[in-house]
Parts: sequence; C-alpha cells; structure tokens
Amino acid sequence: MSKRELAIQLLDEVPEYKLGYVLAFIQGLTADESGDDAYCEALYQDYLSAPEEDKEMVSLEDAAKMLGVNLGV
Repeated sequence: MSKRELAIQLLDEVPEYKLGYVLAFIQGLTADESGDDAYCEALYQDYLSAPEEDKEMVSLEDAAKMLGVNLGV
C-alpha cells in the first residue's frame, strides 16, 4: 500500500469534528512558500531603505510586554 493510499485510509477513520484540523494541516503542507519568501524579502528591503530615524530598536523584553508574552525571567 502506498503512503497516499494509507493516508486516505486513515482519513476515513478521522472523526468528522477533527477533519478541520487535518484540512488545515494539509493546506499548510501544500502552501506556496515562495509567496511568503517574497513578502518577507519585501519587508526586509523596506527596512533597509528606511531612514535611520524610522528604525526604532525594541528590546526582547519590551517586545514581549507589547505582545503580552511572559518570558518567565
């Protein structure tokens, strides 16, 4: 049995309420990463071309506070 056939067989055993998780996972696996790479590259180039006064440095601790993340330190 091929891996594809096994995956389809296992999919038939997944409860209906869990299919959304499986679908999201498969969509993530098949996503076009080149679009993500192009977006990240554009952000980076924008940063490089920005004036120095627009490049505000933020410490890890301050960034964590802004995002509501507890670093546990």
